[in-house]
Amino acid sequence: MKYIIAILGVLVVFILTYAVSNNRKEIRYKPLFIMIALQMLFAFALLNTGAGEFLIRGFASVFEKLLAYASEGVNFVFGGMANEGQMPFFLSVLLPIVFISALIGILQYTKILPFVIKYIGLVLSKVNGMGKLESYNAVASAILGQSEVFISVKKQIGMLPKHRLYTMCASAMSTVSMSIVGAYMQIIDPKYVVTALILNLFGGFIIASILNPYTVAKEEDILEVQDEERQSFFEMLGEYIMDGFKVAFTVAAMLIGFVAIIAMINGIFMGIVGISFQELLGYVFAPVAFLMGVPWHEAVTAGSIMATKLVSNEFVAMLDLSKQTALSARTVGIVSVFLVSFANFSSIGIIAGAVKGLHEKQGNVVARFGLKLLYGATMVSVLSATVAGLFL
Repeated sequence: MKYIIAILGVLVVFILTYAVSNNRKEIRYKPLFIMIALQMLFAFALLNTGAGEFLIRGFASVFEKLLAYASEGVNFVFGGMANEGQMPFFLSVLLPIVFISALIGILQYTKILPFVIKYIGLVLSKVNGMGKLESYNAVASAILGQSEVFISVKKQIGMLPKHRLYTMCASAMSTVSMSIVGAYMQIIDPKYVVTALILNLFGGFIIASILNPYTVAKEEDILEVQDEERQSFFEMLGEYIMDGFKVAFTVAAMLIGFVAIIAMINGIFMGIVGISFQELLGYVFAPVAFLMGVPWHEAVTAGSIMATKLVSNEFVAMLDLSKQTALSARTVGIVSVFLVSFANFSSIGIIAGAVKGLHEKQGNVVARFGLKLLYGATMVSVLSATVAGLFL
C-alpha cells in the first residue's frame, strides 16, 4: 500500500509543479527520469544498506567530534551556565555554528572547498541537463549557505536572465548550509539530515526542470567563480567566526520571535474556536502528509509540524517534532526529511536581500518571483520526503 501512495504522491508533486510551469513544451523528460532514479537509489542506499549506515555513521561522527570541539569554546566562555548537564538551546545547539563557520572559512581559504564544489557541480551538469553555473550553485548552496553562495558568482549575477536566476535562487532555498547541519543533528536523527541533503540536491533540479525549463546555449554555459578578496589567514578567520556568530544570533532571534508569535496566535485561536492555529494548519496540510506516506491517523500532527516550518522556520518545526512521542518512527523519518531545507517565508527576504546587495535590479527581480520560489522549494521538500518514505 505504501508504494501505491508514494507513487501517487510523486505524481501529485509533478502535476502541481507542471500546472504552474513557465514553458511546458521545453520540459526534457529524460533528465527527470534519471534524477528520480538517482533519488531512489540514494534513498535506498542511505536508509536500507550497511554501506549507507556506515556512511551516515561516519558523517555523524565527524560532526559529533566537531561539536565536541566547539563545546570546548562554549564551555570556556559560558562554563558556569553550560556545565549543569542541561545546556540552554542557544549554547548547545546554536553557538557551535561559530566553530563550523570558522572551519568552512579555513577550507575556503585553502581552496579545498571551491575545488570540490566546482567539480561536483560539473559532474551534476552532465546528469541534470542544466548549465554548469546552476549545477555549481546547487552544490555551493548546500555548503556555503543560501546568501553566501551568491558572492562566489557575483560577476555573473547581473548578466543572468530571469529564468536562470530563478533556478539559482530555488537551489539556495531548497538546500541548507553545512554550518548549521550540526545543529540539525542535535535535534533530529542524523540519517534523515544526510538523506535530505542528497535528495534535495537532485529534487531541486527535478522541480526546477518542470517549473522553469530552459536550454542553456553552449556559449552561455560558462562557469566563472569569483575568488574572495585575498585576505590574511587571520583576517579571513575572524570574518568567518563573526559570520557564524551572526548566524547563531539571527537564528536565536527568529526562534524567540516565531515561537512567541505562534504561542500568541495559538492562544487566540484556542480562546475563539477552541482549536490551536497549528492544529488548524495541520488539517490543511494533512492530505499532503498522507501523500508523503504518513499514516492518516498521524497526518494532522505531521501536517501541523510541516505548516509550522513553512510559516516560521525549520528549527521551530524540528523542536516541535522532537516533542512528539506518539508518532511512529516512519512518520518521524518522513517529516524529518521534509524539514531539512530553507523553504519558508523568511527565506524569500533573505535570498532577495542577498542578491540585491550584489545587484539591486536583480534583487528586485528575485523579490517579484518570491512566492514561486517558495512554492518550488516546498515541492522539493515534499518530493524528497515522499521518496524517503518508500524506504522507511
